[in-house]
Amino acid sequence: MQVYVETFTIHKRYALTISRGTHTDTTLAWVRIEQEGVEGWGEACPFSLSEDQHQSLEDILTGLEVTKGLLRRYSAWERQQVEERLRQEGIPSAARAAVDMALHDWMGKKLGMPLWQLWGLDRARIQPTTMTIGIASPQEAQQRALVWMKETQTQSFKIKLGSDQGLMADQNMLIAVQEVIPLGSLITVDANGAWTVEQSLSMSNWLAGQGVSYLEQPLNRGQEAGLITLWHESKLPIFVDESCLDSRDIPALTDRVHGINIKLMKCGGLSEALRMIHTAKSNGLQVMLGCYSNTALGNTAAAHLAPLVDYLDLDSHLNLVDDPFSGAILHNGCLVPTDQPGLGVTLSGVLG
Repeated sequence: MQVYVETFTIHKRYALTISRGTHTDTTLAWVRIEQEGVEGWGEACPFSLSEDQHQSLEDILTGLEVTKGLLRRYSAWERQQVEERLRQEGIPSAARAAVDMALHDWMGKKLGMPLWQLWGLDRARIQPTTMTIGIASPQEAQQRALVWMKETQTQSFKIKLGSDQGLMADQNMLIAVQEVIPLGSLITVDANGAWTVEQSLSMSNWLAGQGVSYLEQPLNRGQEAGLITLWHESKLPIFVDESCLDSRDIPALTDRVHGINIKLMKCGGLSEALRMIHTAKSNGLQVMLGCYSNTALGNTAAAHLAPLVDYLDLDSHLNLVDDPFSGAILHNGCLVPTDQPGLGVTLSGVLG
């Protein structure tokens, strides 16, 4: 098989601020794998787990250049062998995710079936995706919530907290959002590792009283020992994102969290995401699917797994002014993959 790599830049309509910084645009790698006249697509998106742990575009492109040489000796049907080889070669997870995504897309197109159908999944089980509101002033957060509701009719929100102005600022922002969204809306909170154990416990108990469903990644990656205290004393379920990269991390978390956030870029693709889902579920953990600055290509790939999980946060492409791809359809707040073969993604714009 032949592998082609092209970079492109996307821009957010609204800048996204989390506890580690603000993001306005991202350059991704578009990966195309061709064999027997069929082309499969995937994407690799840079991401950061902490201030000193990240995968840059340069890391990803270097890994993909090595991958191009390696894959010439494999068939697109040999997905397991390819996955094992790329892991052995130390290829970054985001690059592996793009290749795995493209190979799944290729298989579906070759067989003329969408992935969800090949896996025997039920699209009626897909839960609404949350719409993310980044750290902002109370007034800005309210405006963002109103825009999301107008454009998507959503009643599910993910609120980013961890303001450098302290816990009172976080509380004021959350209260402001609650003033403008429908009563009974699903609200989740993600602190991106901004809090101490004491702050996390205080905020989790306060958030429980505000009707929040769960708290995601309150402590920084590397501070997993502190999660035990929260697991025992928090009134909210605790989910982790940065603390759980792939299925190998799950066993050590089963006595200290209630759920995990799976992202294709950090775990290495759809194949590993499936293993994570089954591993987590077999250990009594809940599962959510998340994203970084992915386009409709990456989020549609994840959406094919949506019938298997409890929560979704696949909204990054809805905040783009120049998404070059079209794929899964937002219907009643749910991101639903279509009947088209493979991922069901088409190129609808110009790669920038």
